[in-house]
Amino acid sequence: MTDAHQEEVLARIAKGLVYTESEAAFLAPRRRAEQIFEYNRTPPGQEERRRSLLVEILGSVGERTVLLPPFHAGFGSNVHIGDDFFGNVNLTFVDDVDIHIGDGVMIAPSVTLTTTGHPVHPSRRADFGRFSEPIVIEDKVWIGSNVVVLPGVRVGYGSVIGAGSVVSRTIPPMTVALGAPCRVVRPITDEDLTTRGAL
Repeated sequence: MTDAHQEEVLARIAKGLVYTESEAAFLAPRRRAEQIFEYNRTPPGQEERRRSLLVEILGSVGERTVLLPPFHAGFGSNVHIGDDFFGNVNLTFVDDVDIHIGDGVMIAPSVTLTTTGHPVHPSRRADFGRFSEPIVIEDKVWIGSNVVVLPGVRVGYGSVIGAGSVVSRTIPPMTVALGAPCRVVRPITDEDLTTRGAL
């Protein structure tokens, strides 16, 4: 594939248009499968080794980051995580394009962040035809267990996504949202400071 053709494919990907596995094959060197495999088998006491591997795997990673194994990623190199992040077990990044996660984000077990979907018509899925759009999780978001976040979604500052939700649209800041499809159910207010024995 020529450089010009690669640029054309990258431009199509950036616009959220359909592209195929063969067309995107030149991106394979950005996959971090071996490092992810090693990370997921690193003993719990080897925190420095885990940190070193995480720096190799991710596109960028902040300070005081906890990502419990196992986790999974299509690439790894397209994931960007801020400071004070906590990701529980079985976090899956389908990161064909960028996933940006802000500071102070907490993610519960078995969450999937997928930047990629497939066309509805089967003829457009030949050669694994797909489209990709970035995901943004802003600062101080909490995502509950078994949530799926779909391509192109932005979750606003401080919001909470209820367990089991399927997030297919942008969620505004400082709201509680849940369901399939995920919908905002209420704002987060100062009254929430008094719940569950607040400090």
